Amino acid sequence: MDRIGVLLLNLGGPDSLEDVRPFLFNLFADPEIIRLPVPWLQKPLAWFISSRRVKVSQDNYRQIGGGSPLRQITEAQGAALAAQLQAQGRNTKVYVGMRYWHPFTEEAIAQIKRDEIEKLVILPLYPQFSISTTGSSFRLLEQLWQDDPELQSLTYTVISSWYQHPNYLNAMAQLIAAELDQFANPDPVHIFFSAHGVPLSYVAEAGDPYQKEIEDCTEKIMATLGRPNPHTLAYQSRVGPVEWLKPYTEDALAELGRSGVSQIVVVPISFVSEHIETLQEIDIEYREIAEEAGIHEFRRVPALNTHPQFIQALTDLVTDALDQPPKTFADVVQVGKTKIYPPERWEWGMTTAAEIWNGRLAMLGFLALLVELISGKGLLHFVGLL
Repeated sequence: MDRIGVLLLNLGGPDSLEDVRPFLFNLFADPEIIRLPVPWLQKPLAWFISSRRVKVSQDNYRQIGGGSPLRQITEAQGAALAAQLQAQGRNTKVYVGMRYWHPFTEEAIAQIKRDEIEKLVILPLYPQFSISTTGSSFRLLEQLWQDDPELQSLTYTVISSWYQHPNYLNAMAQLIAAELDQFANPDPVHIFFSAHGVPLSYVAEAGDPYQKEIEDCTEKIMATLGRPNPHTLAYQSRVGPVEWLKPYTEDALAELGRSGVSQIVVVPISFVSEHIETLQEIDIEYREIAEEAGIHEFRRVPALNTHPQFIQALTDLVTDALDQPPKTFADVVQVGKTKIYPPERWEWGMTTAAEIWNGRLAMLGFLALLVELISGKGLLHFVGLL
């Protein structure tokens, strides 16, 4: 019997306040995040920005307990998935691979090799595909495969998008219903879906399917919920001088308040774990914006974390992937006209593959964003998914 492994992919986040600075350095030192004309500038720039921003970022993490809970939640999800697979008679080891903090993707792959795994399912914990999340992780893994002959003998299959899975939709609907039922009259309560944004150029120029998948996911969740509540979809965490997907969450909240809406349930639709973007940005910043706009009853749907039906969805995804012909990185990273890889490595600014802020910026745009990071508040949003 093959030794089977599952690799869960996520972005990562600092475990403690002491981890914030090296974590930020890892982010800024990645040439996929900031494109520079000369490679030797990458690490000095990363050191400079992380040094200037560490105190502000630490203050933000201090508001949510002193660090990101993402690692603990992801490991708990992995343990629950392994137990569910074991209950179905599949002896499978589950690994966690993060992009910018421990356990790094490279560390997970090294352990997979030590365990002599023979068949691997690669499952990103992003329900909807974006070139800035799933695509970025796949690029890294594909490079590891190309550079390591030992990995090339490992049979693997990748899952790129899974927001349509019935158990995922049911889990989301259950969590929303539980929050709605806290209101005396649930039917008129406005359901507010907030997804992480990406620059408009990702969709318009690079062909990123993210917006389409987010919109489709929203409608499928509402159909699964089966309630008459009005709903809105908006995008959070924009930063920098480029245009992002609209409507922006803060603008949509203000508009709802002006229209007389006073009760909302916020749904973090693109996240499956609690992290700084749900615990700080939504629960603190957007709650304040909503209250100032006249929305006085503000509830937020918790992230899926280890919800039983969500774990069942992950289990089904793994078992289905094992029972079907494998899909390689080449099968999923360049679907249709989606441009996964940066076409011109010499351009100044942000690559089309960059995480979180992303966006293709010319030299002036890059400098403006750098000034904002050093002097303003932009870093919170840079690490928004963490």
